[in-house]
Amino acid sequence: MNLTEKSSYIKGLADGLEYDKTTKEGKIIAALLDLVNDMALEIADLQKDIEEIDEDLNYLDEYVEELDDDLQAVEDYLDEECEEDDEDELFDDEWDDEDEEDEDGDYYEIVCPSCGETVCFDEELDPEELICPACGEKFGCIIDEDDCKPVED
Repeated sequence: MNLTEKSSYIKGLADGLEYDKTTKEGKIIAALLDLVNDMALEIADLQKDIEEIDEDLNYLDEYVEELDDDLQAVEDYLDEECEEDDEDELFDDEWDDEDEEDEDGDYYEIVCPSCGETVCFDEELDPEELICPACGEKFGCIIDEDDCKPVED
């Protein structure tokens, strides 16, 4: 039995006793019965509101869990993309084609006649048309294989 049914039952009992509602005691009993009835109705309304809020919270909880799963999927995807980018950068940095070619060839050093800066070059460059990276001056040299020594890194 819920509160409104209990309130109605008590009011029925009081009416069955045929108490006098005009006396002081009868007025108090009638007022208390009305108060109990009103309180029971308010409590019933509040319970309905609470049940609706619970349903809404359950729905929102499920929705948040779905969003969390979706967000986790996005984070995982982005983490994979970042890892692939990092691996690509590592691969590019470590295995650059130019670096491989440079390691196979010999490097030579010569002093720039204009500024005195040491200029390094490999056998792919024409030694008669060198440009100093420090001063920009063009100069040339003749390389005799017996005179040149490869420079180690």
